[in-house]
Amino acid sequence: MRILIINPNTTASMTEKAAAAARAVAASGTEIIAATSSMGPVSIEGHYDGALAIPGLMHELKERQAGYDAAVIACFDDTGLEAARSFADVPILGLCESAVVTAGFLAQRFTVVTTLERSRVLIDNLVRRYGMGDRAKVRASDIPVLELENAASDAIGKLRAEIERALADGAEAIVLGCAGMTDLARQLQAIYGVPVVDGVAAAVKQAEALVSLGLSTSKRGSYASPLPKPFVGALSAFSPALKIG
Repeated sequence: MRILIINPNTTASMTEKAAAAARAVAASGTEIIAATSSMGPVSIEGHYDGALAIPGLMHELKERQAGYDAAVIACFDDTGLEAARSFADVPILGLCESAVVTAGFLAQRFTVVTTLERSRVLIDNLVRRYGMGDRAKVRASDIPVLELENAASDAIGKLRAEIERALADGAEAIVLGCAGMTDLARQLQAIYGVPVVDGVAAAVKQAEALVSLGLSTSKRGSYASPLPKPFVGALSAFSPALKIG
């Protein structure tokens, strides 16, 4: 099977990091295809960035739609997830949903450690929506996303300090709340001796399971394919009338 990993921001090094994490856990028969959005913000930190990242995400899904069996949106905000599921005819996985569901298999109480406070609030709302509000806390480590790409920054120290506070507060497992943290999961798990869940890895394994089971997103009701209609102006190319197949 072929799984498309889409980075909805425009920073290619983050795409490469997510693709490496995906390939590290993918089954031998799974091909990982990585794509970076060609338009939008260099990082996604809050609602404004997320909204303006969606056109680039949808463009990648549309341009590559004949070439993958499932797709993973490599942003922990689950940017554009609902729109992508409505558009695509294959399973689409988000990092936050995949990670918190996985953590729920492993611990009664867990903490998502993310980047900035504005992202913490957004992710906290997602966690509640996914039914884990009574079991999960979300903490911000005050790290701008692009600092995770800077080896000279103190991002890892800040992240570790927040994990230690979460464990002192009773967390039984940790979820890394940013795609930029994906390369740290195994290292942090070895240090702290608790499950550390990376959303990219969780989403890839769940995507493989859905494809193997012959299951995909329901097209009845909320995820029904968009109704054909004209879109005007800069978004005219996104008209559902242009969708192939």
